[in-house]
Amino acid sequence: MSIRRLPEKLVNRIAAGEVVERPAAALKELVENAIDSGATRISVRIAEGGIARLEVEDDGCGMTPAEMALALERHATSKLPGDAIEDVTTLGFRGEALPSIASVARMTLESRVAGGDGWRRVVDNGALAGEGPAALAKGTRVVVEDLFARVPARRKFLRSARSEYASCLDGVKRLAMARPDIGFTVEHDGRRVLDVQGGQDRLARVAALTSRELADNSIGVDLDRGEVHLGGVISLPTYNRGIADHQYLFVNGRPVKDRLLVGALRGAYADLLARDRHPVVALFLDLPTGEVDVNVHPAKTEVRFRDPQLVRGMIVGGLRRALDEHGFRSVQRPAEAALAAWRQEPVASMPHPAMEQPATGFLFGHRTEPAVHLFGADAPPPAEDVARVYDRLTPFAGAAAPIAGRAEVAEAPPPAAGAHPLGIARGQIAKTYIVAEAEDGLVIVDQHAAHERLVLETLRRGMAGQGVASQGLLLPEVVELDEPACDRLEAASPQLAALGVELERFGPAAVMVRATPAMLGTIDCRKLVTDIADDLAGYDAALGLSEKLELVAATMACHGSVRAGRTLAVAEMNALLRQMEVTPHSGQCNHGRPTWVKLAMDDVEKLFGRK
Repeated sequence: MSIRRLPEKLVNRIAAGEVVERPAAALKELVENAIDSGATRISVRIAEGGIARLEVEDDGCGMTPAEMALALERHATSKLPGDAIEDVTTLGFRGEALPSIASVARMTLESRVAGGDGWRRVVDNGALAGEGPAALAKGTRVVVEDLFARVPARRKFLRSARSEYASCLDGVKRLAMARPDIGFTVEHDGRRVLDVQGGQDRLARVAALTSRELADNSIGVDLDRGEVHLGGVISLPTYNRGIADHQYLFVNGRPVKDRLLVGALRGAYADLLARDRHPVVALFLDLPTGEVDVNVHPAKTEVRFRDPQLVRGMIVGGLRRALDEHGFRSVQRPAEAALAAWRQEPVASMPHPAMEQPATGFLFGHRTEPAVHLFGADAPPPAEDVARVYDRLTPFAGAAAPIAGRAEVAEAPPPAAGAHPLGIARGQIAKTYIVAEAEDGLVIVDQHAAHERLVLETLRRGMAGQGVASQGLLLPEVVELDEPACDRLEAASPQLAALGVELERFGPAAVMVRATPAMLGTIDCRKLVTDIADDLAGYDAALGLSEKLELVAATMACHGSVRAGRTLAVAEMNALLRQMEVTPHSGQCNHGRPTWVKLAMDDVEKLFGRK
C-alpha cells in the first residue's frame, strides 16, 4: 500500500476528534476565544444540550473580514506574537479550535471591529457556504449548529441532551470563576440559567456559582513562595459534598483537571474529612509561564510543572495553615433552617385525659361545679365551647416524663460567658451534648466528637516529635494476629512508640502490648491493636508509612475519646470547651462532622415570640 497525503477536510475532522469531542468542548473553545478578545460581557445560548445549537456572543475587539478568513484556517492565531511556546499568556494558542469546529458542524461567524462594518462568514462542514455584511455591535458572535450531523460515528457516542447540557454549564462556570471581572449569561432552550455580573471579587464569584452558604463557611487562602502565588477560597471541613464536582483548580487563570493538584487537595484534608466526603474548593495558582507546560493535551485541561513537589507542598501546606488558623470554626447553617427545626407544642382544645382524674387545686383538676365569684355571688359555668385556662395546661400531677437532661450547680461563681467564644457550660443533655451559654447565643457541643478531635491533635503533635505519654500495662497483653499483620506492626513499631503504643513481636503470629497512650485511659488493647493492623493493611499502598500513621492516629483517637452517654461534671465540660478554643480543627470531628452548633440569642427570642 502506497503512502498518500490525506485530504485537508479529513485532516480537519481528525483534528476535530481531539479538540472537539463533545458540545462542551466546542463551547469551551469559543468562550476562551471570547475571553482572549478582551470581552467584558459574554452571552451563551444553548439548544438541546448544545447538540442542535451553540451561540457565543461577546463585546471584545472583533475581527476584520480578512482576519475572519484567516482564523478559519488551521494553525492560524493571534495569541502567539512570538515563537516561544513556553510563554503562553492566553487561554488559546494552537489555532485549531475554529477550523476543527467548522469541519464537523455548520458555523456562522460574525464580527465587527470598532469603527468598522460587520461581516458574516458561513462554513458548512468545512466548505464555505456564504459571506456578506452583518449587523451587530462591536465584538464577535459565533453560532454552531448540528454538531457532528455528518459524522454519525461521532454523534452516536454523544450522551443525552440533559447530560451534555450539564457538561456545557460546568465548563462555562469554570471559566466564569477564573474571570470574575467578566460578566456571563447562559440560556438553555430559552431559559436563563446563569447570570453573573462583572467586577466581582473571587469569593463573591465562587459563592454565586456554587452555593450562597459558602460565603459564611469558607476560608481565604493567600500564600506566596518566591514567584509562586496560591490564592482562593476553601470550605470548612464541615461544609462538604458527597462528590468532588465542586472543586475548581486554576493555573494562571486556566481551568485544569490535574492529578497532582487533586492529590494535593486530598492530602490537605486527609484527616479532616471522611473518605466519601469532598470539600468545596476554588484554588488559583499563579506562577511564571516558564515553570508550567500547558501544551500537554489538545484540550488544554492538563498541565505539567517543572517542580511538581514544590507545587504539591505549597498546596498542602497553604491549606493546612489556613485551616489551622481558623481553629474551632464549624459550619453554621442559616438561622431559618435552625428555626424551622423547632416545633411548638400544639394547643389542646379539649381537656387532657389526666384532668379527668381528681387532683388537688383548681389548675390541676377538671372543675365540675360553678366557680365562686370574687364578690361572693355564684357565677354560671362557662359554655362548653369556650376555651378555659385550665384546659390548656398540662397537669403536673400526672405521670412524670423521663428526664433527658441534667444540670449541675457550679461550686464557684462561673466566669462571664463573653470571655470565651464557646461560652460557659450550663448543663448536659442526654449524656451526650454539652449546653453552653455564650455572649451571643446558645452553644451545643457533641462531647464525643469534640474530644475525639482533641485526642487526635495530641497524637499528631506526638508524631511531630513531641511524644505522647504512655502508660505501662501491669501485665503485658498478648494479641494474636496473622503473620502479615504482625509483620506490618513490627515494621511500624518505632513510629507507633511515638504515639504511645509500645509493642514487640511475640512469636510468628502474635504481638505483646506493653504500653498504651496514657490519654486513652482504660481501653481494649486487643481491639486497638487489631484496628491499627487493619488500618496499616487497608489504606492505599501508595501512601507512605507516615501518612498511614496519620490515619491510624484517627482510629486511636476514636478509641480514647469521651463516649456518648458518659456523665460529665461542669468542670469537665468547661475544660473541654477551653481546650476546643485553642486546638486547631476542633470545629469538626475526624470524619468531617461538626462538633458544635450555635443558636443565636435573637433566634431564641424569636422562638418565644419576643421578636
